[in-house]
Amino acid sequence: MSKKSKRSSLEIIVNNKQAQEHGAAKKKFNKKDLKYVAPITDTQRTVVDAYANDMNMFLYGSAGCGKTFLGMYMALNEVLDNETQYDKLIIIRSAVASRDIGFLPGTEEEKMAIYEQPYVAICNELIKYGKSYENMKKSGYIEFMSSSFLRGLTFDHAIILVDETQNMKFEELNTIMTRLGYQSKIIFAGDTSQNDLTKSNRDQSGMVDFMNIIGSMKDFASVKFNVGDIVRSDIVKRYIIAKEKYENK
Repeated sequence: MSKKSKRSSLEIIVNNKQAQEHGAAKKKFNKKDLKYVAPITDTQRTVVDAYANDMNMFLYGSAGCGKTFLGMYMALNEVLDNETQYDKLIIIRSAVASRDIGFLPGTEEEKMAIYEQPYVAICNELIKYGKSYENMKKSGYIEFMSSSFLRGLTFDHAIILVDETQNMKFEELNTIMTRLGYQSKIIFAGDTSQNDLTKSNRDQSGMVDFMNIIGSMKDFASVKFNVGDIVRSDIVKRYIIAKEKYENK
């Protein structure tokens, strides 16, 4: 018998046309819906191999290396597999602009949707059905949370993807780490060169201290991405190389 509970109440959307017509209707997904993604660089291969050995991950380094994309793919590959203990992917991100969130129009949910756009795009690339991110959220396969509202929660049977960790203070990272519950694991992704905290708060990023702590734990594999691992585009790669040369003068 499958380790997962059955989602018998879900409306089954059987093809892309129906998914587009119904919008964010409930759909039952499975592993076959996920496109296969092969590692492009040696560093990506290192990540995939470590994750396959059931390691928790901390992925850090240059922008454009596919850290978030790869983390989301690996997580969904297990969440959509009925033979694993993982029921959902929980994406956690710091809404840095939440200090000014009142200036954004709409409800709190509509304001937070701005920060979900990268994951919508990744889902659209990974899943063959239209509106896949919305459908997966509605069906309970994906949950998005701000790091500001986690106290008292416990994440069981889940894979947690913590993105943009460079924008989190140590207290936020500590809170996230201590939410990890029964049969769950976690993937952190970040890049210290892209810190979006205000200048007055920039030194308060807890990413480096947190990395030093988990670096001493056998449960984690920390993998650094360099400019040679950039896969987004050639111009991004050339820009980041030029930027690093300029900053190191």
